Amino acid sequence: MKIARFNHDDGIHYGIVDDNDLVVLAADPMFAGFETTGTRVPLADAALLAPVIPRSKVVCVGKNYHDHAREMGGEAPAEPLLFIKPNTAVIGPGDTIVRPTLSERTEYEGELAVVIGRIAKNVAADNALDYVFGYTIGNDITARDLQRSDGQWTRAKGFDTFCPLGPVIETEFDLATARLRTRLNDTVTQDAPLTDMIHSVADIIAYASAVFTLLPGDVIMTGTPAGVGGFVAGDVIEVEIDGIGTLRNPVRDALPSP
Repeated sequence: MKIARFNHDDGIHYGIVDDNDLVVLAADPMFAGFETTGTRVPLADAALLAPVIPRSKVVCVGKNYHDHAREMGGEAPAEPLLFIKPNTAVIGPGDTIVRPTLSERTEYEGELAVVIGRIAKNVAADNALDYVFGYTIGNDITARDLQRSDGQWTRAKGFDTFCPLGPVIETEFDLATARLRTRLNDTVTQDAPLTDMIHSVADIIAYASAVFTLLPGDVIMTGTPAGVGGFVAGDVIEVEIDGIGTLRNPVRDALPSP
């Protein structure tokens, strides 16, 4: 089941994607279930938004594909390498990624994103997937020059617009058969099966929940495969995952400070 969060008639709604329509839900299904209102909205008449705004945080995993770890220099860490993006970095499908004036090198990183549906603390990997509401697509935008100069990743990963999510949440996703593809201006730059992840979704949830409580609506970005690269104003980045859809975002430069 694909769940969308969308704007229609100046209101924000949730809906189930049904072919070319959205079946409007009474409220956020994460908290209120899947009661419908009886209204249908054509997809063409709706503006899709980020399918979730994390209540507290976006938890990210670095170097979770061997090929990407090598392209960044070095081997993959033995345990998940965690960092956090603020929820103010989140934007939705079609929203513009803004390259900050503080950085001269911004890069895309297409990823599978996991949406947490229940409070999770110290959960075991064996039942960690019980805490998942669904899956969406993320783009871990990075100011690579700042990441290297700072020696830690908070500033480089945390700018506003640096966490595109969408276009929908898929609640019945089959990771075992899906591939991720990233396109920069229609040229494929990343292409890998999600089974190439080093640490599984269940293992990441268990590991992260041992550190901090995961709240409903929190998002876990599971890492990116090889092929990350730079982009500039005027570019368009698309991240596609089989079974979920395509997350598309244009790029512009930040306006200079007055």
